[in-house]
Amino acid sequence: MNMDVSKKILKNRIYCRRKIMYWKARQFGLTHPKTVECSQILDNLLNRYQKFDQHVS
Repeated sequence: MNMDVSKKILKNRIYCRRKIMYWKARQFGLTHPKTVECSQILDNLLNRYQKFDQHVS
């Protein structure tokens, strides 16, 4: 798979996960385990996205 395509897919997943996390934070609160778990998944996705930029630089 092309690196640009992979990066776009990852960017879309980040966008979706962020929306889910905001929803969970509103529903359950910022410190609820469901919100925290979602935040950790988002962090992982963001770290992966950042690695794309490091390989390009």
